[in-house]
Amino acid sequence: MKISGDWLTRAQTQAVFAMLSDAGYQVYAVGGCVRNALMGVAVSDVDMSTDATPDQVVQLAKTAGLKAIPTGIDHGTITVVSGGIPHEITTFRKDVATDGRRATVAFSTNVRDDARRRDFTMNALYVGRDGEVLDPLGGMADLEARILRFIDNPKLRIREDYLRILRYFRFHAWYGDPAAGMDPAALAAIAETFEGLAQISKERIGSELIKLLAATDPAPSVAAMRQTGVLGQVLPGAEDRALAPLVHLEGEAGLAPDALRRLASLGGDGFSERLRLSKKQTETLGILREETGSMEALAAVAYRRGADVAYSVALLRAAVFETPLHPEMRTDIALGAGAEFPVKAADLMPEFEGENLGEALKTLEASWIASGFTLSKDDLLRSL
Repeated sequence: MKISGDWLTRAQTQAVFAMLSDAGYQVYAVGGCVRNALMGVAVSDVDMSTDATPDQVVQLAKTAGLKAIPTGIDHGTITVVSGGIPHEITTFRKDVATDGRRATVAFSTNVRDDARRRDFTMNALYVGRDGEVLDPLGGMADLEARILRFIDNPKLRIREDYLRILRYFRFHAWYGDPAAGMDPAALAAIAETFEGLAQISKERIGSELIKLLAATDPAPSVAAMRQTGVLGQVLPGAEDRALAPLVHLEGEAGLAPDALRRLASLGGDGFSERLRLSKKQTETLGILREETGSMEALAAVAYRRGADVAYSVALLRAAVFETPLHPEMRTDIALGAGAEFPVKAADLMPEFEGENLGEALKTLEASWIASGFTLSKDDLLRSL
């Protein structure tokens, strides 16, 4: 089988292929770029594998006039920049020892060794400079069926790096066939090993979970996480009852997937600490959860928080409390988002100053919001 695409045929990438193959080395594009190209998904980063050692890659890049950056030289990775485009090139490797977080590797000259140390069969596909696909482990059949399967023994693959548990669910959400379900052997292995996630940094867990929740429909993957014990391991107290309804409501409302909105639907406590969320993510998540549980009208939420937050709150309320979307949702949110409080501080001075001024403004604003933004400036000032 052959594949093509601008990411493969462009001069910058072909120059990197030529740099190695013209010197007699094996070189293939591998992993995500090949998987995505075969599935008709956009390709972003290009990773390559070769039997050339890192030192040889650096020397060949210099000879070819390309920039070589030792981004992961301890693991055999050199980033070669060609025409401004980075290409991560890693020497064929085989695992010597692992501890669940990192592996000790040895370089190899056999592409099959390199394939066997990867995580999933659909990620162990290689393509040469001519577009010819190399499938050392039979991953093409799994990719065509959109079945995510660990390479060889699932428990061994997981124990090499426990983050692969979350990667399994993320990849299923993005690339798996929901109708086909999940590989029983993979789920059984995950159910036996999920406690190993305690060894993984919270930042890596948070990053994986956010990526998973950004998929078009992560609900089946998250349900399987709950059933295997993974959800309770990474987010104690969380449950996914509202997630599938939320995904459905997003489609009904024509809103794009939003990972934080979906995370807010899972409930539980301590998400920011457990997932090492950024300050902005933590703030957004807190607002969504606070407003979802409040009784404030959508128009008021839109006025205070903006239209985007109000839409998320509307969907979350419907999903969590199992109610239909408010029929006037769009009208109410547009009203609140476009409203402008008609009273300024100067309108109350000098009668009010300092704390009294602030309290008076808050009181008037609350009355104005409660009126549905209908009270005029004169109405509000007469009420004092």
